Amino acid sequence: MTSMTDPAQGSFRLSMLINDTRYRSYTFQFIALMILIALMAFLGVNLARNLAEAGLNISYGFLGQPAGYDVNQTLIDYTSQSSNLRAAVVGILNTLLVAFLACVTATILGVIAGVARLSKNWLVSKLMAAYVEAFRNVPVLIWILMIYTLMTAVLPAPNAFRGENPSSSMLLDAFAFTNRGVYTPAPVWGPGSMVVVAVFLASIVGVFAYRRYAIKQLFDHGRVLPTGWPTPVILFVPTLVVFFALGMPISLDYPALRGFNFQGGLQIGAPLIALWLALSVYTGAFIAENVRAGIQAISKGQTEAAASLGLRPRRIMNLVILPQALRVIIPPLISQYLNITKNSSLAIAVGYADVTATLGGITLNQTGRAIECVLLLMLFYLTISLSISAIMNVYNNSVSLKER
Repeated sequence: MTSMTDPAQGSFRLSMLINDTRYRSYTFQFIALMILIALMAFLGVNLARNLAEAGLNISYGFLGQPAGYDVNQTLIDYTSQSSNLRAAVVGILNTLLVAFLACVTATILGVIAGVARLSKNWLVSKLMAAYVEAFRNVPVLIWILMIYTLMTAVLPAPNAFRGENPSSSMLLDAFAFTNRGVYTPAPVWGPGSMVVVAVFLASIVGVFAYRRYAIKQLFDHGRVLPTGWPTPVILFVPTLVVFFALGMPISLDYPALRGFNFQGGLQIGAPLIALWLALSVYTGAFIAENVRAGIQAISKGQTEAAASLGLRPRRIMNLVILPQALRVIIPPLISQYLNITKNSSLAIAVGYADVTATLGGITLNQTGRAIECVLLLMLFYLTISLSISAIMNVYNNSVSLKER
């Protein structure tokens, strides 16, 4: 009787780095890494030598100097005497604001348009197809300029709201739509307001938890729990109870026409609105195609099986089709979110002070620190893009198929 034994492992030799398949890939990767490091070092040394010959040096001391310019819309306190660093922070916050708003709005528009394009209603389907083809085949810059031009040319000036017989009036005595932007009531935070906000955020978590519980009950026990009316109840009832129990700590400051412009309230500038809407409708057209492709990737047998169980079309879409379609939709959706963030740099075309306009525009021109400003811009966009990709990849992994 003979027994099979593994051949004895020989001692390691340098030739195995090339000849042995266990080490060959690591060898080539190490060589590629060394070449990349050498190339980056060569470029860095060359840059430093050229700057030294030109009498220049890389310094970020200009960030502490006064900016010397105003910003039309800010989320934090800022004056022309603030530092260039604070001006850059203002631009970063403005970029994040418009990117967040556009991502949310584009997702809503895209999902609605993508589902509606597959509607059996001929008119609805063709209207959504026209929307997709019209918006995604025209450059986003043109849409930005078009919306901004329409706002400034069609909407009335603030002085149209004054006088005994004004030509324009505020909507519900709270909202004013002008060629300078939209004026809305602004919240005034009193003592205890943060408690109300915390309860509201907890209610949002409660809505998702309840919907998850309802889906689990449906799939595990066949119980169909309502999700329509419980959602606003969970979302608003606890918040309103705490709100009135604390004596209504949050009030509203309404805009009012004083002098030649509106004072008080919250002003949403025309550049922000134009950029927000243009990025939303433009990217929403691409997301609609992603949603349509994801839904069509699901076998019709899934719909027929769900219908045979007595589920209504809306529940079939929400509970059966869309959860599976997300596995196809999420990867290209990440790219669309990244495009929104990067396309927000077109804000300079309408005068919106994003980070490209502040740090990469005015600050760069005033200080002459082109290399430093461009490097900081690259670092910001790289950081925010990698962050979006990481967050969406985590969500993508959570909805992906799990092997048993």
